[in-house]
Amino acid sequence: MTEREEFDVLFLGGGPAGYVGALYAAKLGLRVAVVERDRLGGTCLHRGCIPTKALLQTAALYRAIREAGPRAGVTADGVRFDAAAAHRAKGEAVLRLEQGIQHLFKRARIEVFRGTGRLLGPSIFAPAGAVGVRGEGGEDVVLTPKAVVIATGSRPKTLPGLPPDGRRIVTSDEALTLEEVPRSAVIVGGGAIGVEWASLWRDLGAAVTVVEAAETLLPGEDAAIGRELARQFKKRGIRVLTGATVDVDGTESLPDGVRVRVRPVHGAGDGNVLAADVVLVAVGRAPNVEDLGLEAAGVRLENGFIATGPHYETTAPSLYAAGDVIGPPMLAHYAQAVARRVIDHLAGRGGGRLDPRLVPRAVYGFPEVAAVGLTEAAARAEGRDVAVGTFPFRGIGKAVIEGEVDGFVKIVADRSTRDVLGVHIIGPRATELIGEGALALLMEAAVDELGEAIRPHPTLSEALLEAALAVDGLAIHA
Repeated sequence: MTEREEFDVLFLGGGPAGYVGALYAAKLGLRVAVVERDRLGGTCLHRGCIPTKALLQTAALYRAIREAGPRAGVTADGVRFDAAAAHRAKGEAVLRLEQGIQHLFKRARIEVFRGTGRLLGPSIFAPAGAVGVRGEGGEDVVLTPKAVVIATGSRPKTLPGLPPDGRRIVTSDEALTLEEVPRSAVIVGGGAIGVEWASLWRDLGAAVTVVEAAETLLPGEDAAIGRELARQFKKRGIRVLTGATVDVDGTESLPDGVRVRVRPVHGAGDGNVLAADVVLVAVGRAPNVEDLGLEAAGVRLENGFIATGPHYETTAPSLYAAGDVIGPPMLAHYAQAVARRVIDHLAGRGGGRLDPRLVPRAVYGFPEVAAVGLTEAAARAEGRDVAVGTFPFRGIGKAVIEGEVDGFVKIVADRSTRDVLGVHIIGPRATELIGEGALALLMEAAVDELGEAIRPHPTLSEALLEAALAVDGLAIHA
């Protein structure tokens, strides 16, 4: 057994929190190590953000050639989707980014310990903060850094009685490995993951049904966004069943598919029986907090997540946590930002907790959805003097040019203070446009300032200007 004590900070996990935190720490002159049992980049790079968006990009291109092309005078004969080629392109994107991380680690002299890490101390055998690593070859290493950041990520949740088999019943992990697009799919869960897969499979020709227990899709977002998304999904031929749940006892996996019984959440009735090639379970994610030695180390959990303080410190000395293990929002960019805050604290540069309201949320289906800040309902629940400005993309020249006129920008503001409280977008390039909203909230911009900032014409960003003006009924093209 080897013992090492020279590191200032050790990250348990090399996903978005771990690898970004490690690189940031190295730039600040700290001696850094990372323990990773799989591949650098974590779920985001290998089973989440990047591969799913690569496939969504392929699907968007396929849709554009078939639908937008003829409208613009461009026709192509014999257009088809090649699943094998799409998966190769996805794999190449993932590999290129993984190699980029490896190069950055090498240049920053960050040491990576391949294997499974576990907190050992405090005990007579190891001090507080010690980490044992069981290497891939069975060798053991004990690391005693000055600080440990737990960044072990999360995994897809499953439903009791509906275990994934990797073929007929799948989570988002297994969905990425399917060699062919299913002819039909039932997606359990209308959150971000379910919505993206519904859009992807529909673009590639599948018959899709989305089952969501809440009354709208994307139940955490503004109700107007959920309603508009359902409208556009139905327009595209995606069946949307809200206020409904899957009866696990009524689900049967067969050699040629799956039969699923869907019942209303409220009220009686036998519900509907749906037949599909595949059932995708997309009901959220669970933190990876098992088998880490947390209890023995004195790390407390709250609602299954690691409890953290003002600087993301745990209840154990010298132990911190970042990423999905600390709870919502379970987003890669939030994980990265928290990891940097932890390192700032360890390096004596301040740090402190982030305001979750400043974290943008993005859904990359068709249409795209993005938001930051408070929904209208949340703002009213806080007792704010709410004013709302909404502007449709069909009034924006660039949207008309691109042939994507469905959707809108909605700004929630405080009528009295003029503060921007929330920005909500559904439509073309929403996930790119939301950065402006995130900056506005960070800088505590007034809604008048959003309306005064000049945007180039023609651009989709003009929708933000118009929505800001609409708060006072002054939108130009309405």
